[in-house]
Amino acid sequence: MAATKDYYQVLGVPETATVDEIKRAFRRLAKQHHPDRNPGKPQAAERFKEINEAHDVLSDPPKRKQYDQLRKYGAFAGAGRYGGAGRGPGRGGGGGPADSGVEFDLSDLGSFGGLGDLFSSIFGKRGEGRMEEAEDEVEATVSIPFRVAALGGKVPVTLPMAEVCPTCGGDGAAPGATISVCPECNGRGTISFGQGGFAVNRPCPVCRGKGRVPSTRCGTCQGAGEVRVEKRLIITVPPGTEDGTRMRLKGQGAKGKGDVVVQFQVEPDRFFRREGLDVVCTVPINLAQALLGSKIKVRTLEGRHVLLKVPPGTPHGQRFRIAGQGIEKNGRRGDQYVEVRVEIPDRLTPEQQQVVRAFAEKAGLKY
Repeated sequence: MAATKDYYQVLGVPETATVDEIKRAFRRLAKQHHPDRNPGKPQAAERFKEINEAHDVLSDPPKRKQYDQLRKYGAFAGAGRYGGAGRGPGRGGGGGPADSGVEFDLSDLGSFGGLGDLFSSIFGKRGEGRMEEAEDEVEATVSIPFRVAALGGKVPVTLPMAEVCPTCGGDGAAPGATISVCPECNGRGTISFGQGGFAVNRPCPVCRGKGRVPSTRCGTCQGAGEVRVEKRLIITVPPGTEDGTRMRLKGQGAKGKGDVVVQFQVEPDRFFRREGLDVVCTVPINLAQALLGSKIKVRTLEGRHVLLKVPPGTPHGQRFRIAGQGIEKNGRRGDQYVEVRVEIPDRLTPEQQQVVRAFAEKAGLKY
């Protein structure tokens, strides 16, 4: 298997480039070398292939991590060489100069902790007709109110995604246009990157994987066969949903065949906070209520009010339990805890100060 070009060099970015920097470099180069802007220039088409391949790997964090691991062992041109990966003297091949590239097959990587599997997971195994692309998947973060997360409910969300173009029906052709075999991929819908016995298959950039090109492109989708739409979904949030919980909605993704993966972000509540299946709220009481005792109304998670008895001498921060008023999940239900906050007046009138002094002296309190 021949070495693949260094993707960082292809995009002209450093190894430390962020995802945004990689995307900016890709957009700039793709625009410059797109076949439509360079008719009759095969060099531009080849360069466009390389740019797409590099972006596909480096813009995907898991693929990039695997690629960097392989790159460290000299699996790609321009990266450091690793003697065990090459076919040097004594391994059935001639040892060439260091800048001649590295040749190896997947079995050569077996001794490096499964790097062969990593390589295959990025590019597909040698001998396969093409690497299958994952179904279109849309990921989104959805903010939900605290009470909806705790009790469950439905929330609307609008997501941008791809749908089949209503004008051309997905073939990318303008009305009345003729469709012919793509001259770039000869109708296969894929093109190959690499050399020798190894090839990486990717959708053809000219026909966009269709294998055919129209004489005139659809004016609605510009030949892409799909358009971006805003899709409105109603998501059912299960009771007890925690911050960061992910949910997969089958068949709700792009083109109606992929999935939507939502990650819930629970908004903080002004009154409640969560501790497992329990909910905690803080209720202010004044000094007289704390010293003499009182009865206070407390709102529950479901919106009802219960009467809570505060005994005399209640200290600041004391918690009181209201059984069964917490979050219910998987047949279990938590409790509600009411934490009192004793509020002390900022200022006292002379008369009030005299009363407090008299109380302190009688109680033997120092001040």
